[in-house]
Amino acid sequence: MNVKIIEMPLDYGGRRHGSDMGPSAIRLAGIKSKIESLGHTVIMEGQPVAIPPQENADIGTNPNAKYLAPIVEACTSLAEDVEQSVACGEFPLILGGDHSIVLGTLAGLSAHFRTTGQRIGVLYVDAHGDFNIPETSPTGNIHGECLAASAGFGLDELVNLYVEGRKVDPENICYVGVRDLDAGEKRVMKEAGVTVFTVSDIDRLGFAEVVKKVRLFFKTRCDVVHISFDMDALDPSIAPGTGVPVPGGLSYREALLLMEEMEAIGMVKSMEIVEVNPILDVRNETALMAISLAARILGEKLY
Repeated sequence: MNVKIIEMPLDYGGRRHGSDMGPSAIRLAGIKSKIESLGHTVIMEGQPVAIPPQENADIGTNPNAKYLAPIVEACTSLAEDVEQSVACGEFPLILGGDHSIVLGTLAGLSAHFRTTGQRIGVLYVDAHGDFNIPETSPTGNIHGECLAASAGFGLDELVNLYVEGRKVDPENICYVGVRDLDAGEKRVMKEAGVTVFTVSDIDRLGFAEVVKKVRLFFKTRCDVVHISFDMDALDPSIAPGTGVPVPGGLSYREALLLMEEMEAIGMVKSMEIVEVNPILDVRNETALMAISLAARILGEKLY
């Protein structure tokens, strides 16, 4: 398989600097050689648009959607790259950056799969919901509004990015690892109809049972699956290199199992890994774990 690695060092969506260096940290940790060792051909793609440092960007006049214009510009360019990649039969692997890049990824995937009539499902592995709308956002940071906009809720500029309308049916969105939701965001998520497996659900049911439910979720309602993996889904004790750490996260073994089981259903056609912040990392451990997660989705087995 041809795997196209697209680096997207966009960090306008969050408050904390450093995730713009995430793609280079993952690259320098050896992602190309790891994927090639699995028998795939790797196509390295530089960032699709020049992204100046956050302090030089236009924050805009809307306090509930900071850096709106440069995020729309960057994610529109990413969408074009992703659409072209899947149209060529490649597996796009997008390296962020903060989670606002999902706006571009899902816009590109939607533009392509609308033409084929295939239903997109999204596995969102994250400590957070990223489902605020401007009226509920406590910060105005777009990385907290990005999935809501992709599902059709929020600012028109984000909802209609690249192609008009929502990019994924919220009923085809499944979260794993959630443990930090804003009150208003929670209400929007429930009204939208997304499926959520919190860390409490994992404790009640056991992780193997949650994974079984996740697999069934996608096999019964979608044709293709995109995985959006925020490294803060992992517990910060093992993945310190991320900007919004929340205690009580997934273990490394649980995350690897989830990726193995998703690969086994044969529906995953794209993936993004976001919020690696090497400024906060220790010996690049978080970037190395990101590589292992991608490798499991691309077929790596322990035995």
